[in-house]
Amino acid sequence: MTNLTLLTKAWNGGQIRQIDELLHTQFADLDVDLKILSNPTNRWVQISIEGEDQAVATAYIRKEIGICPASLDAIEADMVLKGYVSKIDIEKQRLMVDVGVFEPKATQAVVPLSNLQLQLADGKNIMLKQITDAYAITEGLPLSVRVISKDADILTAELSSEQATTLQNWQQSLLDRLIVLRASKELVSEVIERTRLNRDVIDVEPLGLFEFALVCKLGTDAAGLVSRMGRYMRNAVFVVFAAKKARF
Repeated sequence: MTNLTLLTKAWNGGQIRQIDELLHTQFADLDVDLKILSNPTNRWVQISIEGEDQAVATAYIRKEIGICPASLDAIEADMVLKGYVSKIDIEKQRLMVDVGVFEPKATQAVVPLSNLQLQLADGKNIMLKQITDAYAITEGLPLSVRVISKDADILTAELSSEQATTLQNWQQSLLDRLIVLRASKELVSEVIERTRLNRDVIDVEPLGLFEFALVCKLGTDAAGLVSRMGRYMRNAVFVVFAAKKARF
């Protein structure tokens, strides 16, 4: 039997059921027994998997969903990890990212302000809140980071080059984006159709299994979509990326 922590967080029982249904559908023809073990306070989804085809199933999960490293011993400098923003630490001017490390104790990646300034603000002396507000970086947002160094208590990191490039491309596109967290793709698509926002939203970019960026057409204000969609998505979190503000 193999225990895995999936590279996704679930925020309610409905999302856990969706993950369970997704995996059982994918593995219907395989000799595997899969169970969701728990959804602890940090929201990571953990599963057990066993059977003759468990190696095949594990390979699929690793490729299509991703697996958390779990142990600090598995992490090395220069490794790129995916995780979720757990805290925007204004007091210490740093970004905390939960990358799913539980052993020997919970350890998060810390992105110092100086690294964010270099990657997102052309090295200018811009404070953390200005940067996170400008790029719609909020708690619960999926981010990938590159580990610079590690010790027993902390992983020091920066945004991965791919992540930094994505955020820079958002800025350069001049298009607003509405970030939707804690919602399934099916619900997002259903609400866009129900509210007739198809003409305002030109693309839906997946950021994670339950996180999406709705790309607005040129001239559409993403903030204006929140009230129209929010009435049908009570449990979702909305964050506005305004392209014109992502400049220093």
